[in-house]
Amino acid sequence: MSLLNKFKKGLVRSKTGFIGRLDNLFGSGELNEEFYEELEEILVTGDVGIETSLKLTSDLKDEALKRKMKTREEVRLLLQEKINEILLSGTREEKTVEKPLIILLVGVNGSGKTTSAAKLAHLYKNCGDKVILVAGDTFRAAAVEQLEIWAERTGVEIIKQQAGSDPSALFFDAVNSARAKNVDVLIGDTAGRLHNKYNLMEELNKIYRVINRNMPGAPHQVLLVIDATTGQNAMAQAKSFNESLPLSGIILTKLDGTARGGIVIGIQDTLGIPVRYIGTGEKMDDLAPFDPLLFTEALLGK
Repeated sequence: MSLLNKFKKGLVRSKTGFIGRLDNLFGSGELNEEFYEELEEILVTGDVGIETSLKLTSDLKDEALKRKMKTREEVRLLLQEKINEILLSGTREEKTVEKPLIILLVGVNGSGKTTSAAKLAHLYKNCGDKVILVAGDTFRAAAVEQLEIWAERTGVEIIKQQAGSDPSALFFDAVNSARAKNVDVLIGDTAGRLHNKYNLMEELNKIYRVINRNMPGAPHQVLLVIDATTGQNAMAQAKSFNESLPLSGIILTKLDGTARGGIVIGIQDTLGIPVRYIGTGEKMDDLAPFDPLLFTEALLGK
């Protein structure tokens, strides 16, 4: 399946909700005040976020007047341009790093961290990389077992310890093991944390510091896993995690489970944290690298 089709698949529920309402609005009619008011309401209810929705609508209205636009179709194309600008503003060039590339996945319980870790391992393995998974959620035996099953399906090695052990010590040993085995990519799962619980966030910060002491510059990527169906609560999660850890990107899971696909735009515009991957289903291949232009095409293209 092409990347564009994966995004379309992920937005299929939004087609009957957020995107469907946009399609109807841009169908035909005048460019009047009622049009812009309805557009603003659709963006807000599509989880784009209040601030971003107000700014987008205001910018569209001003620029449409400046360019002397006559049709709603012209404004639709202009909206596509504006969304592309927002999403492309978060694009960051990935630096070449000393092996292994260390990726740490963080997020609240139920966001899809464990399955995302396995799907990410699958993506890297398909690119020819040697990958190790780290079962860093040592507080839940079920999480370790789940990652073991995924590791076996993917055909990658897993490093684990018994339930209740210190996750920081586990990651210290995992980095040493990855170096000794000349591994390309090490992907670490972590225990789910409530973003507003200070002591739990501090424990996550300890994992980060231990990895960094063992390998300066690592972890090279800290990816926050967010459930797209949680809506605006996802914004609060991202903000809190970003205050505790230097987030390098977001994995947005369960996009196929929400009718409000505009959350991708809101996160990028409000927080400036780039979306790196989109989860579009339950299968191993249902994690796609995020491409801003293709996503906007799937969202607003005809």
